[in-house]
Amino acid sequence: MSQSNPQIRLGIAGSGAIACGLARLAGAGADTVLWARSADSAARASDRTGGAAKVVTDLDALGDRTVVVEAVAEDAKVKGDLLERLGGLLPPEALVATTTSSLSIGELGDASARPDRFAGLHVFNPVEKMKLVELAFPDAATADTRAAFQRLCQTLGKTAIEVPDVPGFVVNRLLFPFAFEAVRLMEATGLEPEAIDSCMKLGAGHPLGPLALLDLVGLDVSSAIGGSIGVEVPARVTELVAAGRLGRKSGAGFYEYS
Repeated sequence: MSQSNPQIRLGIAGSGAIACGLARLAGAGADTVLWARSADSAARASDRTGGAAKVVTDLDALGDRTVVVEAVAEDAKVKGDLLERLGGLLPPEALVATTTSSLSIGELGDASARPDRFAGLHVFNPVEKMKLVELAFPDAATADTRAAFQRLCQTLGKTAIEVPDVPGFVVNRLLFPFAFEAVRLMEATGLEPEAIDSCMKLGAGHPLGPLALLDLVGLDVSSAIGGSIGVEVPARVTELVAAGRLGRKSGAGFYEYS
């Protein structure tokens, strides 16, 4: 974190890459508690956060948090059910956010039963390196809520840009049609993933090629995002997901990872 803020008691609900990245980043300057669904998930999260956050498996442990960020699977029902539980657990003044990259902030805010104190906090992976946070709010969010989340992003050392509550916000709405077109080009021409990615890195100045990017995001997550923003998912992506090749997190996707 760029500056310490002892007044923030941060809760993170989730134990995946985004959740653990947030915990590592925030834990340096704020009292941070991360909730994991199971003992196995908690053990992995403890390893990944390196002691930056207290890791728990009892959701009630988040009950004294001033801000809770939901960071579970990109599934409307999974997120909605957890946000409903959090809404009933937290004190009325607590702020709640979701890290969704494609779902409706308005609908998730309603699920939390506190849309006036709710935000979409779309951080990017790897969390410590990527400077942008897309901030989206339900219509009911108050001016104080908006200002509080801007301050939180500043405390995290991020640049926050307020974006409309539309599927995919700005980045994913533009990025995934492009990345999926790269998959279709690969299928049509027989080019290797390395060739396409090298072209975009060397010719367009991209730090990561589109196929490597899909692997980093996760092909299952990428497929879900494509569905949420109304973009056709290439057959090759669907085939890889069905084969369990989900990208970096599974050890293989368009590329093999050791």
